[in-house]
Amino acid sequence: MKLQSFTVLLAITAANATKINPLHIKRQATASSSVSTATSATVATSSVSSSSGTSAISSSTTGISTGTTTAVGAPASATWGTSYPPLSQISSGMPSEVTQAVTTTYTAGASPTYYSGADPLPTPFVFNAADWPAQDKLPDTSSSEVQEWMEELDGWDIPDLSPTVDGTCVSDPANVANASARGWWTCGGYTRDTDITVCPGKPMTWGTSFDDGPAFYTTKLLHFLNEQNIKATFFDVGSRCIENPNVLIDEYMSGHEIAVHTWSHPHLTTLTTEQIVAELGWTRKAIKTILGVTPTTMRPPYGDIDDRVRAISLAMGMVPIIWTRTPSGVSFDTFDWEIPGGVVTSEASFSQFEGILGNASTLEDGFIVLEHDLYEQTVDMAIGYTLPAALNHNPPFTLEPIGQCNGIPYTNMYVESNLNTSFPIANGTSDGGIDTDGDGTGDAKSKNSTSSASTSSNGGSTQHTSLSIFAMPLLATLAALVVAL
Repeated sequence: MKLQSFTVLLAITAANATKINPLHIKRQATASSSVSTATSATVATSSVSSSSGTSAISSSTTGISTGTTTAVGAPASATWGTSYPPLSQISSGMPSEVTQAVTTTYTAGASPTYYSGADPLPTPFVFNAADWPAQDKLPDTSSSEVQEWMEELDGWDIPDLSPTVDGTCVSDPANVANASARGWWTCGGYTRDTDITVCPGKPMTWGTSFDDGPAFYTTKLLHFLNEQNIKATFFDVGSRCIENPNVLIDEYMSGHEIAVHTWSHPHLTTLTTEQIVAELGWTRKAIKTILGVTPTTMRPPYGDIDDRVRAISLAMGMVPIIWTRTPSGVSFDTFDWEIPGGVVTSEASFSQFEGILGNASTLEDGFIVLEHDLYEQTVDMAIGYTLPAALNHNPPFTLEPIGQCNGIPYTNMYVESNLNTSFPIANGTSDGGIDTDGDGTGDAKSKNSTSSASTSSNGGSTQHTSLSIFAMPLLATLAALVVAL
């Protein structure tokens, strides 16, 4: 199947954009930028200074206390092993335990067994600083790789929207006033039909995901997920992928879905088009280099997306995924990311999650929640409290990765194994592939790439007509836009 051109899609959806009450957006502390080759390490403390980029969220907006707390009676050293600390002791000053090794060590040539058509793992990744941008910084847009990736936008109508001031609502009243027209999710919760925000038609289903890894304590989370037979979607940061390649491999080989979460975790609406391409392209390349596969989904950091960011993501073959917001404006954000900075307490974060479960039990669709695996505190919250709360709920929630809860097979989560005959190869390479490594040739090719170059003329410009990368509509609301081949 195919979709009408992106220009028509935006015109239709702009008239029907969902208006939701604005919410302050998070600012997350940046992780360490040093590359580590160790699979485990002892961390002295996991405290994160709130001055390093974390901003307080008002209790009137989120319902979460912003008071900084210190764990009372916390032990002098961690003794929990593979378990988790009491809720009251999960805080910015909590002592850290030794990180765990990956669940399994995989060799080059090993292939996933949970889906067909998977390519084998490539040669083990060896970090060379000259091959990559500086970690946690905006990549240079003058590089040959970025210039090649810019060609993927050829034939696409990229909206001419100016960057926002800082990706937040308070500092940008002009763009807030125009938020509906530009489809700005941050200020108003505006979405488009190409966004994945729920698990359609699957009530009591949690589309489980974790952002900002792969990190030092991701392995602890992976052990728990394996023990509970839970699969999730990991939105991985490029700077973390080259830092912890074995953890990324463990995520993928364990059956979890891998998606793009940018190179340096910026507010994407604040960037130029070239910078957005660089953020997505370098992360995509890191994942491809380490795993041998190219993700077909992404999540914008902070949920900061508008129609320009959407168009660029889709042109590069990545469908945006955001967490759920209810029509009344309730954001399914646990705010676990504010615990390491001492902005909220663990008790307040868990109370927020319990409220999410209460709201979710009334929805006709399944839901997507924002959680993180970057810090030990966020991992402990997940394995000790939020995941068990969902599993022990009466009736229990079903936990699935986001692709699965949207009816998307594992094969279509990656370009190389995609089985959809209308997969959108949009970068214009003569050999019909996505130029993942930025050398001018299409190295990531769909199993059905020969049918992927379908275009049509619309409004005097060439538009790629195949936006859907999946074998079925992304959401039920896409049905009206689908045109049968």
